[in-house]
Amino acid sequence: MSDLPEIHGVCPPRFAAVKDAFSANFIDAPEGLNELAAGFSVCIEGETIVDLRAGYADTARTRPFEADTLVPVFSTGKAVMAALIALCVERGLLDYERPVAGYWPAFGAAGKAAITVGQLMSHQAGLPGFDEAVDPSLWFDPVSVLERLCAQAPMWEPGTASGYHPITIGYLAGELFRLVDGRSMGTALREEFPGLDLWIGLPQAEHHRVAQMRKPTAAPDLGTIDAVKRAAFLEKGSAPGGRGSTEWRMMEIPSANLHGTARDVARLMTVVATGEFEGRMVLSANTLAQMRRERIAGVDRVVPFDMSWAAGVMRNERLGVFGPNPEAVGHSGWGGSCAWADPDVKLSAAYVMTRQSPHLIGDPRAVRLQQALYASL
Repeated sequence: MSDLPEIHGVCPPRFAAVKDAFSANFIDAPEGLNELAAGFSVCIEGETIVDLRAGYADTARTRPFEADTLVPVFSTGKAVMAALIALCVERGLLDYERPVAGYWPAFGAAGKAAITVGQLMSHQAGLPGFDEAVDPSLWFDPVSVLERLCAQAPMWEPGTASGYHPITIGYLAGELFRLVDGRSMGTALREEFPGLDLWIGLPQAEHHRVAQMRKPTAAPDLGTIDAVKRAAFLEKGSAPGGRGSTEWRMMEIPSANLHGTARDVARLMTVVATGEFEGRMVLSANTLAQMRRERIAGVDRVVPFDMSWAAGVMRNERLGVFGPNPEAVGHSGWGGSCAWADPDVKLSAAYVMTRQSPHLIGDPRAVRLQQALYASL
């Protein structure tokens, strides 16, 4: 047990159970994962209804977790990446059913000519990592990363299975976006959604606002290890390294280093829940249907889950971690963060925290909040 910190933010009486669950995660969390700092935010029809935060931004407990404290949400940022790709589809710059090589000829080498945009975004391309050992510093050279991935043959027949691409999908989707839109994803995020405190590539001048993370005490369970899982997660060069956190934060890696607040991740996800952002139509019903529909289902080649993948987001149908609606979509991030959109009730939500757990999907603290939320609706 630990002392309960002061809970800040807004939570109407109707959602008192959510605040209770949020508080309980600090003093009696499942599996002993008591929070150090956390935020949870919920939007309904684009309006922020619940926005809670508590704790300290550093492990020494000297810096309060403020409304503008930024948290690295790791793969939860893939939901934002998926929304940006959907924006290109909405504008006719991309088509989920067309081959990636039609927009990016170099990608089509080594047996990848027929891989569609939808297959790439649903982790079917067979490029979850490098098929040869690389130095972790390679990731700080995006041109070299893309050259290697374009030259590389798929690790399984594209279209036959999903295999989660932890880092590579950000480089691939980011380059595809740049080729058709002309901007980087980080630039487009700031320009398309002004006022959101979300960053793909965080300027050094903002680094003082970033919360200190406590890494998990155990490794995630990946199931039976094979060459595909080693390439994705376990090889020395499977993730960026060797340059320090300052340079990592400044890089634009849409799959891995989004920094933001729960409030603004939830606000961005209203686009996926409703198609609108602050009263402005961003994605039509047709584009949303294409983005959210199932593109492949089954046991994933990389993460040990029976998955239903949409175009860049996890469908809730087989996971049940984003509420009771199987049509909800979202994404989880390393250590426990998550964000989701539920079109049935026009709801979006995001959970961020600084104490990381080994759970790849469905952190029990987030599930507790989700259950309290839906019980209050």
